[in-house]
Amino acid sequence: MSEGTTFYITTPIFYPNANLHMGHAYSTTLSDIIARYQRLQGKEVYFLTGADENAGTVVRAAKKAGQETYMYLDHIVANFKDLFSKLEISYDQFIRTSDETAHWSGAKELWNRIAKAGDFEKRSYEGLYCVGHESFITEKDLVDGKCPDHNEVPQFLKEENYFFKLSKYTANIKEKIEKGELEIVPQTRKNEILALLERGLEDVSFSRPADKVSVGIPIPNDPTQKMYVWCDALANYISALGFGSGDPTLYEKFWPADVHVIGKDILRFHAGIWLGMLLSAGLPLPKKILVHSFITSGGKKMSKTLGNVIDPQQLIGEYGSEAVRYYLARHISPFEDGDLTVERFKEVYNGELANGIGNLVSRVLKMAVTNGVAIPTEHHEILPLQYSEAFDHYKINDACEVIWRKIQEADKHIQDKQPFKLIKTNPEEAKKDIALLLVDVWKIAVMLEPLMPSTSATIQTLLKENRMPENPLFPRKD
Repeated sequence: MSEGTTFYITTPIFYPNANLHMGHAYSTTLSDIIARYQRLQGKEVYFLTGADENAGTVVRAAKKAGQETYMYLDHIVANFKDLFSKLEISYDQFIRTSDETAHWSGAKELWNRIAKAGDFEKRSYEGLYCVGHESFITEKDLVDGKCPDHNEVPQFLKEENYFFKLSKYTANIKEKIEKGELEIVPQTRKNEILALLERGLEDVSFSRPADKVSVGIPIPNDPTQKMYVWCDALANYISALGFGSGDPTLYEKFWPADVHVIGKDILRFHAGIWLGMLLSAGLPLPKKILVHSFITSGGKKMSKTLGNVIDPQQLIGEYGSEAVRYYLARHISPFEDGDLTVERFKEVYNGELANGIGNLVSRVLKMAVTNGVAIPTEHHEILPLQYSEAFDHYKINDACEVIWRKIQEADKHIQDKQPFKLIKTNPEEAKKDIALLLVDVWKIAVMLEPLMPSTSATIQTLLKENRMPENPLFPRKD
């Protein structure tokens, strides 16, 4: 995935206008799995996530809840962190764009560099504004008069804003992507952004009148305007590292990012606006943008109206976080929409976790403990090439398949050799078989480490201490 000894990975920063849904859980879990894999490779990892708080959607949500904006934000962000804790997300920093100490100085420094390049122009603008995207859109973006992503009629706004001259960077961005200086994964998303660049990027509004927005960072040298959303939000990737502050140590160590993990709905902002900003400011571009697809339920987009929304907190409460991580890793491909229903989740849990991983570990350890067999002190822990290659291409579900094949091979070994019977007639041969199975389980545990860290740690501890689990790793759900 990346050369060198460091690895910097980011999630999108999420709007705290509501609690996080399964799509957010997927984005963050996918990023965590990649981060943990890189640590397994001996890399020094910096993993960033956070909340995009300077947005009109947040102000409106707070007002609807009858709360002061920042009190509302603190409550919602606490829910974010609670979900991340339950999902075992190993982030190094949670950035909040309302944090004047951690974020504002970096965002202002980036603004100043773009201004110095002559890439801002204050002009009057009137047009359609999508509240959900927090950006102006055109009529050609609409379907039946509504934003297709948010199913809402856009507002008509007329105001004076600072515009970023993004259009002048279209050719440069296109060249960087075509030459692979910035990699867009998968190829379908690369093709998508190249098609957009072929049509040409348009200049984009980067501010709003200060008297019309109650949150946001004041524009340097112009208190009548505030930075607005994408200009502010995208800067988090470098402000979090100390860019523009008195201590650029992290920035110098970890930038450019090895990978930005994003959903497909915000590709044009990251592979268009963000790259244009960096080019204007004379800063290095990220190395990769990993663009994942969506999670559907019953083949349809999750919607309160359809009643098919699945709350990650409820799944965790019933099945545990490791089961949720496993399903997202194995049964949701990063590169195409994946489906999740409660019925399918239960089926996978019982079939692959309770009867699969959990049953194998219990059977092997029972044979080992009963017959006094311990895992050999010398055993190879080299990860299978197919597993590593899958991770190197962000095909996490393919890496899971490698693990699953190993589980099936171990089950078949038990079925074919039946060491639990062989122990009575040929104890020496049976103990060799059991020792081999212990090594297989150890290898499975190591491969599970990025995907199911607690399960991996538990299995490795049981093997080291040569004892059976007191309770099933994954009790069946009937």
